[in-house]
Amino acid sequence: MNSESRLKFLKPDDSDDVFAVDRETQNAETTSFVFNPNRNLSLIAQRDKLPIRKFVNDILYCLSNYQTLILCGECGSGKSTQIPQILYEKGYHAKGIIGITQPRRVSAITLAKRVAEEMGQVFGEEVGVACRFLNKFNEDTKIKFMTEGIIMREIFANPLLSEYSVIIIDEAHERNLITDCILGLLKKIAKKRESLKIIISSATMDAKLFRDFYNFRSKSNPKDTSIILTVEGRMYENEIFYLNEPCADYVQSTVDTIMKIHHKEPAGDILAFLTGQEEITRAIRMLREHMELTNVTEDELKVMPMHASLTHHDQLRVFFHTSRNTRKVIIATNIAETSVTIPGIVFVIDCGFIKLNWYMADLQINMLVVTPASQATARQRAGRAGRIKNGKVYRLFTQEEYQKLPNITAPEMRRADLSTTILTLKALGIDNILRFDFPSAPPAKNMLASIELLYALGAIDSEGNLTNDGLIMAELPLSPIHSKMLLESRELGCSDEILSIVSMMQVQQIFSYPKSGQGAITARRQRRNFEVAEGDLITYLNVYQAFVANGCTKEFCGQFCLMYRHLKRVVEIRNQLELMLTKQFKMKFNSTAASTTIIRRCICAAAFPFAAYLHHSGTYRMVRGDTEVNIHPTSCLYTEKQPSWIVFGEVVHTTKLFVRDITTIESPWLLELAQHYYHKTSVRNNQI
Repeated sequence: MNSESRLKFLKPDDSDDVFAVDRETQNAETTSFVFNPNRNLSLIAQRDKLPIRKFVNDILYCLSNYQTLILCGECGSGKSTQIPQILYEKGYHAKGIIGITQPRRVSAITLAKRVAEEMGQVFGEEVGVACRFLNKFNEDTKIKFMTEGIIMREIFANPLLSEYSVIIIDEAHERNLITDCILGLLKKIAKKRESLKIIISSATMDAKLFRDFYNFRSKSNPKDTSIILTVEGRMYENEIFYLNEPCADYVQSTVDTIMKIHHKEPAGDILAFLTGQEEITRAIRMLREHMELTNVTEDELKVMPMHASLTHHDQLRVFFHTSRNTRKVIIATNIAETSVTIPGIVFVIDCGFIKLNWYMADLQINMLVVTPASQATARQRAGRAGRIKNGKVYRLFTQEEYQKLPNITAPEMRRADLSTTILTLKALGIDNILRFDFPSAPPAKNMLASIELLYALGAIDSEGNLTNDGLIMAELPLSPIHSKMLLESRELGCSDEILSIVSMMQVQQIFSYPKSGQGAITARRQRRNFEVAEGDLITYLNVYQAFVANGCTKEFCGQFCLMYRHLKRVVEIRNQLELMLTKQFKMKFNSTAASTTIIRRCICAAAFPFAAYLHHSGTYRMVRGDTEVNIHPTSCLYTEKQPSWIVFGEVVHTTKLFVRDITTIESPWLLELAQHYYHKTSVRNNQI
């Protein structure tokens, strides 16, 4: 069945259409990030037309009378770019730096550049940015955009943030793990520093929760310390369409809808939301096949991905203008939901799903789970359309299903591994983690499981205090498992190889996976050049060493079906980690080239909590909990003779529980390297 007969929409008066229009249309307004099509307007004129500029006096009044402002501004009202400028114009920069946090690197960089441009400043001077692998600021910087990880490092260095006069937490509705941690720390700082002003900003969030959280009113001081301000926005109308019947494959439906829009709708770029990199890659491949069949050229339809694993340059490509007759199609994860507004977007396609981390405390494992999105997420995605003219939003689910969605996505604090958070808080001197004031308290079982894991890794002692290794693990921008792996490599004499492996594990995908034809056969044959029986992590090491030995060239990656941009990012990450370890921790690097046994022992010494053995049924069982798991199809061990014992790095839940980043081990290593965690018992199958 072709796309013409499969998807019919855009005619709300036709009862036979697959899509039905929502009569209550949603609105989205222009933003400071959109390049106004009226070219004769100056940047200042564009800026002054933004809705947030009408509320300058209200914002200043709230900040004068309250320490914390909860700012609810509709999508595109100008919150992210205008609030820092308003504060700068009113002299807040004279009292200290105006700091703005963003949940993602690309939003921090692009917003900083836009604000510098609007202010007529050189980017990196008065207006700067700080994020992983990029620092563009100096001692004269007064407005500083940061990722949330950077402000956490700032709190390490300066617990009261005395250099800052205002801290703006943008896109607070995302409620990821580090956001909630920062919100809790800012509450403690605010009690000590009454002069520090805090602004919590978002388009879709539980404003009352944040207001009550930052309200320090007491009997001795009955005055409220926080207030909510809601900002209206100037909006273009969005029509929202739903499916009449559920679709079997939302990736296929996304591709069909893109082609339908391109053939039937007037000019306007398309933004489609999918859950992850693998789905985006599949959708782009399918879309290009459609283009070939229908004789649509790249000059007519320019398709681009947008996800966190892309290099900074590749992420910024989506913001570049195309020629007049070219329609731009961006297929993105939720990285495109907030803060950054891609110019020219008129049509949005929402698959209705999102990929979340979910922590199973009983097994101490994080799972990547694809779940239905929330209504707040759907509204946020819809707000990406209609920025320059009336827009259309296509939701690939029924209106009845939308009504069943939860109002908001569960905060990551309630569904994530807390070991990194606990390490960070303890390094900041907060000993009683169980009594720390989070905006949403995490489940006690998650907290206790994370503490148990840190104790097993040697990061904390029996009294709950940080060990020397724990202090280093708190400083490193890695998970505790990966940090432990690096620390163990010092004693085992394989730190050079382990650093390469850990760096490779920071990117999502290094192999190219064509889905059909000769390309898939060729890619599989080329992967054989690197694969070894010892598992995925040793395979990653072989790939990295071969990439460096061949000059880190794009030609080498093309020949062996490798992802060039991801491997280039690995090189960047490795260089940064090596610089940190040598300068800050005086770590010396050594190498073992004799065999992989030492490297595998080192991996086992850190990843021992995630060990599994081959059950007589042909599947693997985790040593802890005896849960059945399966080798992921992308693992180099998937079609090989299955080893008796493995450790793994990640669990993915689709049709089954699949494990990835696998390394083969010997069962005696668990007793030798983790005798505090395992003991041997006399049971069948020689289980530990």
